[in-house]
Amino acid sequence: MQIRISWPADHLTATLEDTPTSRALAKALPITSSAATWGEEVYFDTGVSVEREAGAEQVVDPGTVAFWTDGDALALPYGPTPISRGEECRLASPCNLLGALDGDPRRLATVRNGDPIRVELVTD
Repeated sequence: MQIRISWPADHLTATLEDTPTSRALAKALPITSSAATWGEEVYFDTGVSVEREAGAEQVVDPGTVAFWTDGDALALPYGPTPISRGEECRLASPCNLLGALDGDPRRLATVRNGDPIRVELVTD
């Protein structure tokens, strides 16, 4: 499954694995939210509430599409966060792993706190 994440300055697509969380997210799409930034991570509320999955992780690769169950939010890290050790991408708490961004995750650096952000299924 592929999704498109759009904000005023740019957009990226992401490829998601077939997981319970990605299926729950897909059912809620399209969604529009307000972006927040935390170090080199963009996150935003989805209105989707799911349980933490067995494979949830806190330290992930840049460009990972993660679901923060504590905040019902998508978390999109592209570099260190305020709690990272060194250059790692450390999320606020273990998150469900959904997939990965297609292309350069550093493009997320153009997202500003409060930007409108839209997520939709790619159907073409």
